[in-house]
Amino acid sequence: MTQLLYIETFGCQMNERDSEIMAQLLGEQAYLQTDQPELADVVVVNTCSIRGKAAHKAYSCFGRYKKLKEKKPDLILAVTGCVAQQDGAALLERMPYIDIVMGPQAIYTLPSLVAAARRDKMPQVVTDLSAEFVIPPFLPSLAEGPAHKRFITIMQGCDNFCTYCVVPYTRGREISRNFADIMGEATHLVSHGVKEITLIGQNVNSYGKKGAHRQSQGFPELLRAVAGIDGLERLRFTTSHPKDLSEELMRCFVEIPSLCPHFHLPVQSGSNSILSRMNRKYTIEAYLDKVARLREYRPDIALTTDIIVGFPGETDDDFAATMQTLETVRYHGSYSFKYSDRPNAKAADFPDKIVEEVKTERLARLQARQEEIALALKQAEIGRIVEVMVEGASKAPANQWSGRTGSNQIVNFSCASQLVPGDLLMVEIEGACQNSLRGKMI
Repeated sequence: MTQLLYIETFGCQMNERDSEIMAQLLGEQAYLQTDQPELADVVVVNTCSIRGKAAHKAYSCFGRYKKLKEKKPDLILAVTGCVAQQDGAALLERMPYIDIVMGPQAIYTLPSLVAAARRDKMPQVVTDLSAEFVIPPFLPSLAEGPAHKRFITIMQGCDNFCTYCVVPYTRGREISRNFADIMGEATHLVSHGVKEITLIGQNVNSYGKKGAHRQSQGFPELLRAVAGIDGLERLRFTTSHPKDLSEELMRCFVEIPSLCPHFHLPVQSGSNSILSRMNRKYTIEAYLDKVARLREYRPDIALTTDIIVGFPGETDDDFAATMQTLETVRYHGSYSFKYSDRPNAKAADFPDKIVEEVKTERLARLQARQEEIALALKQAEIGRIVEVMVEGASKAPANQWSGRTGSNQIVNFSCASQLVPGDLLMVEIEGACQNSLRGKMI
């Protein structure tokens, strides 16, 4: 008997990929996805707790599902992701109507947990984190999601223990996936028409280097192997830790034609004293030196970053150093946030917290300047002819399409012909907006 599944996903690309996996696993048990939670027989909330705001969003949605449970007692409500891992069985004390609480390592057991919750009428809690956990082989279905591009998880967890971050506590220690399993998944996707693959993990630069999960091939070798699959047009990856960025990886941007010239390299702060308190294990001088060498190898590379403002103890001079980093690097985009205490993270116990008004003012200044820089970089593209991969048609006006450049810039353009997501074509850039480019097809 076919039943309906609704998944609400918060947070990062790792969570997006986990949600795809859970949808496929339940799909194999005759569950069809719906975009209407009130019709669902199973609701999965895939949560994020990397920042306070993300966790609050997840908690706020639980109330909606409580009302659904009251109307539909047989509904199974499952909570996974970082909030589930972080709070565990304590979630049931606050929200006893939840049926399943499971951490990120448990997603592959979701079908059996759903069956147990139905059978036993008891909450199921699985939040163990094991350093011996092995990411299982998995061949994704092409039935759901975009047919032309996909994420592949190559590792999960993190060993860096930045003092503001919960990832080592919610996703565990670094676990690299088996090289052959990654290649099997990538080959499977490309053989079914996927044109672009993004390799994802908390710190892809350290792929294959650790303990029981050590692989004979490192990350540059993995990139070269995936890029060698016949039919793959574009290859991307995220996220990287600056301390692990090697010369060999930098060379890949020159030596691998399909590797897109876009690199997300989180800086977090421009101040050495703050970087030290964050336990980032690099100086701003070392970071800027790697940026300069990246641009020597690939002058057209588009850099994006993460920045935290208002970290405990951040002075006006520390913040000024971060603003100077913006001026020096000139990022194409940044994800910037106000610092917030996170459970288990060491910085939660730091004194000298920054008051909310100062954090808000600093964030506004940083984001305003970043927007100016990003717009100027887009305006510099006017007149150039760039390769664009089609994402899809705009809903309005007619004959308008959208795609992305190799540097991950959105381009909107007109075309009377019927295009297909994944098509590659050349577009001349005619205009620049804050978040996109405008062009005409050549």
